[in-house]
Amino acid sequence: MNPQQQIMQVATGYMASSALYIAAHLKIADLLAVGSKSTAELAASTKTMEDPLYRVLRLLVSLGIFEENAPRQISLNLTAQALRTDLPGSMHGMAVFLPDPFHFRCYAELLHCVQTGKPAVDKVMKMPIFEYLAGDPEYSTIFNNAMTALSAPVIGAALEAYDFSVYNSIVDVAGGHGEVLMAILQACPNSSGVLADLEHVVQGSIPRISSAGLQQRCKAVTCDFFKAVPEGGDAYVMKHIIHDWDDERAIVILKNIASAMGNKKGHVVLLESVIPSGPEPDLGKFIDIEMLALPGGKERTREEFTALFTAAGFQLTKVVPTASPLSVVEAIRV
Repeated sequence: MNPQQQIMQVATGYMASSALYIAAHLKIADLLAVGSKSTAELAASTKTMEDPLYRVLRLLVSLGIFEENAPRQISLNLTAQALRTDLPGSMHGMAVFLPDPFHFRCYAELLHCVQTGKPAVDKVMKMPIFEYLAGDPEYSTIFNNAMTALSAPVIGAALEAYDFSVYNSIVDVAGGHGEVLMAILQACPNSSGVLADLEHVVQGSIPRISSAGLQQRCKAVTCDFFKAVPEGGDAYVMKHIIHDWDDERAIVILKNIASAMGNKKGHVVLLESVIPSGPEPDLGKFIDIEMLALPGGKERTREEFTALFTAAGFQLTKVVPTASPLSVVEAIRV
């Protein structure tokens, strides 16, 4: 690829993500689950215009998402299967969330982040992202569905790489709808768990815990981790939570966990991107920009995690890569 082509590929990236959002929003993959369909059929089912829909899907086909078996005849391929809502490991929630209109509004103000160091969402919505989510149940559901979609492949890979069964009591801090904690408990039948999150989030976890048959080993409680977290855990697990916050606020969370441990030399187990020190491509470098634009946090290198834990009274003990983009980052209270 020559330099001009490379620049154009990056410059037009939002077009590809917009096309992906349309396909996910319209649930095109679900419509194709029974077999290929013409774009005329898809347009009729989704109440859209056939020619514009075809042009959007044609772009996705060219990017390896969906196949065009015959002129204007679309079918699923292996990648497009990941957009189905009815299959394990579905990425539909992320495809609806990351390239949505809310993000476009925020990323239009990314220069504001670079000039001020403040999140773009604060300028666009006049409030922090988590305050906005608390006041918008519909968008909060979209957000939580996206986090659940990401959790399933991440925790599966983490369970293959790291032994959670050594912990009797596991507290999942800001655990959302419980995907991570439920997967751990299903894999570790001798462990019990506490799912802790804000009230409007916790309510969505209760039926999921019950349907998984884990209500005897897992309880859901309300928690503001800037004030306190549930006591008594051997391990405090957090997936993609510390990255939401700058160092000052991340240290507050970690110190509250240290206090909740009492006299225990408990562990903190993070599922986070660990940014490599070199220039190689890494998904974490993209997620880092999401943190810059929305909550105001950051992805961190191993050295930055070490400094963060030290400031909060912990010692980094290991970083375990997994088959997912996230690593298991373990620390023990000192």
